[in-house]
Parts: sequence; C-alpha cells; structure tokens
Amino acid sequence: MPGKNDILNKLSIQDLPLRGKRVFIRVDFNVPIDDNLVITDDRRIRSTIPTINYAIDEGAKVILASHLGRPKGKVDPRLSLAPVARRLQRLLNKEVIFAPDCIGSQVEGMIAKMKEGDVMLLENLRFHIEEEKNDPTFAKALAKLADYYVNDAFGASHRAHASIVSLPKLLPAAAGFLLKKEIEYLKGAVENPIRPFVAILGGSKVSGKIGVLGNLIDKVDKVIVGGGMAFTFIKALDFEIGDSLVENDMIDFAKNIMQDLKKKGVKFYLPVDFVIAQEVSPGVETKIVTSQEIPKGWKGLDIGPASVKLFSEAIQNAKTIIWNGPMGVFEIDAFSRGTTAIANAVADAYAMTIVGGGDTDYAVHKAGVSDSITFISTGGGASLQLLEGKELPGISALSDKK
Repeated sequence: MPGKNDILNKLSIQDLPLRGKRVFIRVDFNVPIDDNLVITDDRRIRSTIPTINYAIDEGAKVILASHLGRPKGKVDPRLSLAPVARRLQRLLNKEVIFAPDCIGSQVEGMIAKMKEGDVMLLENLRFHIEEEKNDPTFAKALAKLADYYVNDAFGASHRAHASIVSLPKLLPAAAGFLLKKEIEYLKGAVENPIRPFVAILGGSKVSGKIGVLGNLIDKVDKVIVGGGMAFTFIKALDFEIGDSLVENDMIDFAKNIMQDLKKKGVKFYLPVDFVIAQEVSPGVETKIVTSQEIPKGWKGLDIGPASVKLFSEAIQNAKTIIWNGPMGVFEIDAFSRGTTAIANAVADAYAMTIVGGGDTDYAVHKAGVSDSITFISTGGGASLQLLEGKELPGISALSDKK
C-alpha cells in the first residue's frame, strides 16, 4: 500500500512523450514584487528552470501557469505576471510569450501558433475567482489548452485549487523535478533521518506547529523552540512573560508536549534569555534579560546571546536538521541577531540541513549562508503539511504509474 505523498508511485515528467505536445506546467511564481514592479527574490522562478528546460529540450510546447498574490478573483495590474515573464526570459535566455489571460479563445489561438520548444506564461490564475474555488468548469477551460499536465508547484500543492487538484484529473498528470525533489528531501529526512536528528521550530504561534510537533515527537532526538511560540511553553512552566506573545488556549497542549518529549527521552530546548522591548519597532530601547525576568510592559522579541550559545551547542553534533520558523522579529535589525546566529550554526553543522518556510528561507539568505544549506524548501505551508505527515492534495491528484 503506497504511503501518503508517495511520489515514486506517480508519473514523472520523464514518463511523458513530450515532443510536439502542449504541456501545461503548474509552477509557483508567487514571488515578492516591490512597488516599482521589480522582483526582489526570483528563487522560486529559478527552482523550476530544470523542469522547463527539460520540456523545451524534449520539443514540447511549454505552457506555464501560476498565481501571484491574492487578487480575490479580480484583475489587478500590480499582481500581473508580466514582470515574471520578463525575468524568466532572461533566465532561460529565450523568448517567453506572455498571454493576457489564462483561459479563453484568445489564449487558445496563441497556443495554436506555438512551435516545438516555445514557452508561454499565462496571466495570473487567481484573476479568476474559480481557481481558488476549485471550480470544475474553470479546470475544463484550462484542460482545453494542453495535452499533458505537470505539477512543479510544491509551494501550492497543499491547496485544493482548480489548477492543483481538478485539472490533473482531466489530463495525464505528472510530477516535475522540483516537486519530486521537495517531497524526497522532506519525507526522507523525517522517515529515515541520519541521527542525531534535530528539529528547530520558531515563528509566532504554537497552533501553526501543533501537527509538526505531534508528528515529529517519535522521530527526533532534540527539539529546539524559539520565536514567539516559545512564550506559550515558558508560561506553561509558570514563568512570567511580561507582554510577550502567548496563546493561552495552547498552554495545556504545551504542557502535554513537554511531558511526552520527556517520556520519550527527546531533549527539549527553550530560550534562556531574550532581547526585550516595549514596542515592536526600529530604534526602541532594548534590554537582555533571562527568560524568567521579563517585566510587565515589555515583550520578548528575539532570543538572547545565552540562548544562541545553548542552541548552537545543541545543533553542533546533529546529522539531520530541519528548521522552520525564525527566532524573533528578524525583519527589524535589533531583533534579528538570534535568527542570524542560528542560521550560521545550522550552516556550519556537519549535517543534512533542510530549511522550510518563507520566513526561514528569507532569513538564511539575509544571513548570507544559503549556499551552505543542503536544501531550502520553496513552500512554507506545503512543507509544514508534509512535516505533519498529512497528504498533499496536489500529489494525490497526479496520475499513478501503471
């Protein structure tokens, strides 16, 4: 019986006879674009280049489709994929035809004129409300454009949207190289880790990581918790946390998790000191205090130097590390040192290192250590769902190997 997200039992792009065929490749080009419509980070585009180049080399007519932002079913020029088409053209060193929509007779006419090896990028799928509603009629309109479907959008594969789950049921549907790589790395690390296996969890909320903690509890050797979610655990230990972020409805869960980890002999690390301030803004007065001495009116906004030392030592002998979530409000320089230090400690470890989640991805790039990380996932929500052991709808929808 194949397990959840078993990519090995699904068709791969290499299983499809692509020459002369129209190949619809669902990608995740949901990239940050500034007010001047300039792409500030193109890693998600670059990650799909091997799949696109393979399809070009095999003589396919390549039709790329993605969402960008949350236009809520309305055409928003600021969320057009036109800047992405220009960037992709430079990366491929080849013309990218840009379609003014993603369905309809005009687009069908443009595709009919494509030659083998041509590349087209469709306009933002989410300009149609039917995409997020997983509307079958919209999926059929997309299916008219192509002979084959390829999913290379790991970052969107946890969403039950039309181009992710309904469209692949209408065409022979395969996995692209990026999708396969993401699943194999994340699943492999959790199911067959080289030990010691360390999970580092940060970010603001425990509630967003419940499933991950529950799924990893039987698999890891050490759990390190930082970021805003640490305060729920610290409060569960009956310490004062001042005005720091806390989820009071998660305190019992935090107590139970700590008891379970102890029973299973998993080492559990919480911050022992914090950088605190009264406001979450640049230029405010900051102090460093122990985790038991946060005064009323003050908030913990980053882990302190003693916590950095403790966590770095816990990471040092790891052989597998999964990190999801920053250690503090790292977007503000005064509260970024903890996250940067952990990024450096992870990069320096003699381990297979996997970073998941948009914020953590940004943090390792900001720290300048991305080249020293074994694998950086392109999908925040999708990687969390995978780490929770949940099925990804976008994988289930692909065609099984015969």
